[in-house]
Amino acid sequence: MKSHIPHSNESKAACNEIDIVYDTFGDDTSPPMILIMGLGSQMILWDDEFCSQLAARGFRVIRFDNRDVGRSTKLSHMGIPDFRSLMKGQVVEVPYTLHDMAKDTIGLLDALQIDSAHIVGASMGGMIAQLLAVDYPHRVRSLTSIMSTTGDPSLPGPSPEAIQVLFRPYPTDRERFVNAFINTWRVLAGDQLPMEHDRVVDLAGRFHERGVDPAGNARHLAAIIVSGSRKKELASVKVPALVIHGDADPLVPVECGMDTAGSIPGAVLKVIPGMGHAFPCSVWSDIIDSIAEHAARY
Repeated sequence: MKSHIPHSNESKAACNEIDIVYDTFGDDTSPPMILIMGLGSQMILWDDEFCSQLAARGFRVIRFDNRDVGRSTKLSHMGIPDFRSLMKGQVVEVPYTLHDMAKDTIGLLDALQIDSAHIVGASMGGMIAQLLAVDYPHRVRSLTSIMSTTGDPSLPGPSPEAIQVLFRPYPTDRERFVNAFINTWRVLAGDQLPMEHDRVVDLAGRFHERGVDPAGNARHLAAIIVSGSRKKELASVKVPALVIHGDADPLVPVECGMDTAGSIPGAVLKVIPGMGHAFPCSVWSDIIDSIAEHAARY
């Protein structure tokens, strides 16, 4: 492995009529790999060292803040959707959908003059990655969907505690935000692998410093709800796919990962024992090996 991995400063790209903030790891000449994070989660949840280790496997790793999170464009003028009506299954106008967020990723590829890339998505990011494979297969070299789902409504749902932290709005003052962040990740990480407390505290502080917008999280959640199931569309995907899921995930149960792999022709499923809805350092090598070996084939 390379001893030093180049890491760029944060940059801003105009994508799909908004600004997306991103940075890169590795050589610009290496095959590009885009990392897409989940609901309300900033790009730094793809840890610097995780990205460096992935880049050391021979990729140009690009992570970015989704719209409405971190340092990318906040769409505050679009307001907060009517969740009461949404949860009743009523037709509700929402600011944007996951399809719009997939277009953001395509816009970033265009801005970076990248014809196609390996696409890796976690949680909501996995949903966006799946849509890229459905709608823009010529831009996707390989797909890795992590701790995500097809959105099939018949699948098992989150645990009651996970639902509670998902719908609880984050406070904006630093101390209360950090405490809420720690509690959220304590729940989502599950209880089978030790939670890295100091690392989570550091992440919480960096999240707060980069910008917190609870309304943006709500718009992300609305985008997931209205976008519905991708199960039927995934049957037509010809992009090489890897599905990674923890068997202790309280937010998106492992059955959702199994369904994702079963819905994409030829997809490979890797279940990681003890992993919840988080990336503890103890599973990094397993995840990085799996992503890198999968992508290297294409």
